[in-house]
Amino acid sequence: MEEKYKYPSLEISEKTPKSGVWYVILNRPSRRNALSHDFFIHFPKALCALDHDPDVKVIVLSAAGNHFCSGIDLSILGSTASNSGSGEALRRQIMAMQDAVTALERCRKPVIASIHGACIGGGIDIVTACDIRMCTKEAFFSVKEVDLALAADLGTLQRLPLIVGFGNAMELALTGRTFTGEEAKELGLVSRVFDSKHHLDQAVMDLAQAIAIKSPLAVVGTKMVLLKSRDLTVDQGLDYVATLNSARLLSSDLTEAVTAQKQKRKPVFSKL
Repeated sequence: MEEKYKYPSLEISEKTPKSGVWYVILNRPSRRNALSHDFFIHFPKALCALDHDPDVKVIVLSAAGNHFCSGIDLSILGSTASNSGSGEALRRQIMAMQDAVTALERCRKPVIASIHGACIGGGIDIVTACDIRMCTKEAFFSVKEVDLALAADLGTLQRLPLIVGFGNAMELALTGRTFTGEEAKELGLVSRVFDSKHHLDQAVMDLAQAIAIKSPLAVVGTKMVLLKSRDLTVDQGLDYVATLNSARLLSSDLTEAVTAQKQKRKPVFSKL
């Protein structure tokens, strides 16, 4: 593990040197990677650090052990409610936890979620904030908060309808039922499903490396435009990307991409 990226409950490393693909691994396997207080403090700090590292081009979010994430550690729910003191203090705590998840979208680098085993409750909050999601066929999912007498409050109810459609999201959130990796693919929650974790890991690495060789400026701009366009009309989105590209078209990456194609070689792009 890189010494500069040491955070509690997270393992961060570049598995293939100089690939630009960095792994953020949820590392509480004994608790099925339940999300602790430490997670909500250190996860956004880790993403911010990786975002500002010019050697990081793509981030893969995965998990140690047999499960991706079993949701928020139940001890948090009790301690948060008992220690808040007032409704406003509790609201601020919830918003801080929301911000930790939104850090995935705020990170300019694309984030690929590699999901195996359980992805429950807070796990859904996390993966819906990622840019691409892939899983094993044995993976299973549940928007579980309704069974804890709560409405999911860290992003699932806002992001899931945009991914799987309003009606599907409503049904999953109101029932809390478990659904499989295959159904997640049918719903559009994940883009691909694999027979084993080995095949998932290889496919995720291949995908990440395919993105990492692109112009970092173009990759960052594409993520930015897609996320921004969710909240805009088509005309507003077109205006936004025109403004963005009017500056980006002046970059050396465009010249390098055209020259490399003419010379039939791999382009060498500038770091961010």
